[in-house]
Amino acid sequence: MADRLHVRADGPITTVEFDHPPINIYDVATRDTLCEVLRGVQADPGVRVVVFTASGDHFSAGADLKEFGTAPSVWAMRDARWGRDVWGLLRGVAVPMVASMQGYAVGFGFELALQCDYRLAADDCVLSLPEARIGMIPAGGASQTLSRVADTSAALATVLLSDRIAATDALARGFVDEVLPRAALVSRTEEVARTLASRPAATVRAAKAAV
Repeated sequence: MADRLHVRADGPITTVEFDHPPINIYDVATRDTLCEVLRGVQADPGVRVVVFTASGDHFSAGADLKEFGTAPSVWAMRDARWGRDVWGLLRGVAVPMVASMQGYAVGFGFELALQCDYRLAADDCVLSLPEARIGMIPAGGASQTLSRVADTSAALATVLLSDRIAATDALARGFVDEVLPRAALVSRTEEVARTLASRPAATVRAAKAAV
């Protein structure tokens, strides 16, 4: 799936780059490949940090709505959901995960970032959970993860209103850890990843598990 996902290993740092232009839509093919990558990360004791980035102007504008309802049956959909549970795999990653976001981080993009341990946003980043507009709730656990990184009222308002949240506002609400100029996003992401990778591996894993 080189046309959807690029994985680079730089010593203890593994970078996963989404590459599905123009807006890095998350589809079934991307999900299946991401599951394999995450299984590999979990199995490799040499990985100390995982970084999620994206090519182009946007981190991810969410799931491919054209694929909704295309499973042959509700049972097939359930089996696919549990057999390729990307969210469960993300929760099982014992090392720090960093999200480095630009442009749209919507739906899947925002939910993936919420599964991470450190979130960097370029100043052009816009976050949103739009599911309520189409009669859904966030499918990747944001109803739980967002209320754990910020206060419950802000999380509930974000889910219910489905507003688009600018990066500076997201920082004020506690949804992201840093906002920086777009031109500085890559270098700052690398700096954070190197800092995390330099810490004693066992200590970092224990600290993540404890928190």
